[in-house]
Amino acid sequence: MSRSAHPAGPRHGDVLPEGHYQAPPSDLNALDPKVWSRTVTRDTEGVATVGGIDVKRLAAEFGTPAYVLDEEDFRARARAWREAFGTEADVYYAGKAFLSKAVVRWLHEEGLNLDVCSPGELAVALAAGMPAERIALHGNNKSVAELEHAVKTGVGHIVVDSYEEIERLAAIAARHGVRQQVLIRITVGVEAHTHEFIATAHEDQKFGLSLTGGAAAEAVRRVLAHRSLELRGIHSHIGSQIFDTAGFEVAARRVVGLLAEIRDEHGVELPEIDLGGGLGIAYTSEDDPREPAEIAAALAEIVRRECAAARLSAPRLSVEPGRAIVGPTAFTLYEVGTVKALEGLRTYVSVDGGMSDNIRTALYDAEYSVALVSRSSDAEPMLVRVVGKHCESGDIVVRDAFLPADLTAGDLIAVPATGAYCRSMASNYNHALKPPVVAVKDGSARVIVRRETEEDLLRLDIG
Repeated sequence: MSRSAHPAGPRHGDVLPEGHYQAPPSDLNALDPKVWSRTVTRDTEGVATVGGIDVKRLAAEFGTPAYVLDEEDFRARARAWREAFGTEADVYYAGKAFLSKAVVRWLHEEGLNLDVCSPGELAVALAAGMPAERIALHGNNKSVAELEHAVKTGVGHIVVDSYEEIERLAAIAARHGVRQQVLIRITVGVEAHTHEFIATAHEDQKFGLSLTGGAAAEAVRRVLAHRSLELRGIHSHIGSQIFDTAGFEVAARRVVGLLAEIRDEHGVELPEIDLGGGLGIAYTSEDDPREPAEIAAALAEIVRRECAAARLSAPRLSVEPGRAIVGPTAFTLYEVGTVKALEGLRTYVSVDGGMSDNIRTALYDAEYSVALVSRSSDAEPMLVRVVGKHCESGDIVVRDAFLPADLTAGDLIAVPATGAYCRSMASNYNHALKPPVVAVKDGSARVIVRRETEEDLLRLDIG
């Protein structure tokens, strides 16, 4: 028998033993402000509202599933990060979390810079009016065409990730008569306490140049040898969904150690370091994220302390929050289609979306909260698994949660904290149509990314 199989069948591995899951909340109607955007509440009828609009109205006007984004909350979180780091640091919003032209305009207006990692993200940023000099371009395998476009459009920082890229970029910049500012991405050997697929600073992975193996120091030599490149600093990113700064402290110590080596070997003190992003958010009530002001103070102190010990001037610090800004600002609104009770196990609640609009549960085993939002209920809690309508047994949106036992077809439920990566990673699996993103603020709602149509699918299929 295969070691990956079990005689009880594939369902065995998914059934939770009694006591494994959290106890049901004392009030199923409560909407924990830790996981919901800050304007979400219930009206006197028990219907959830966001930005002054109830979810029944949103469902009727825009359909389901839909991503509902709280613009006021997004702007407030962006400002909190900008104000926490002040004028002595740069905050780059990580566009990979979620990007649209409206979001780029909000970022521009709130004074944030933007980090992009693909030609598509760069195109959206430029189309929405983000000044090119406030954009940083990441990526582990940037093509000649991508680098050419970035140089021609005046992208502020390019984060180089390999020897080959250094040579490509130097040649392109020289050809255009540009001295391109770059950071070198390094791996510092710090493994964040996170999922294997989103931990990015350990040695055995595709990003960056190894500090311990000497590749980072060699990359510095190669960049400094090119007159068409200006080495501004070092970039490090240790992972995602991180709740403390201990890993950043180790990473900063090692980055500053490299800065000291560069000074000693080349007589150059680099003016910038970028510690990346990865700060976590609350997906469930058990998560306990830190506030931007607390994070900013801790990171600034770490860098100051390490630089003082190395007798270096403190460089300008950059950070890249993405999920921490947009993640909590949106929820996904679904309509319940079927409610299927499995005696002695749990109840399966099927919704009109699924892994095509939120792949993270299947991909990362991510945990989410869920609530009945079209009404309140005094029914007893029942253990549920919220699943989608795709032809996959792994099509799970919320693995284990509690909803009222009177839940029925036609009810609206919502999954909070879906602003980051859900729309960005959405797919057309089973030829599903990607949901719209609806921005709400002050009693009005508007589509900022429209729902896909069958015509959109067919237009690409040329037969």
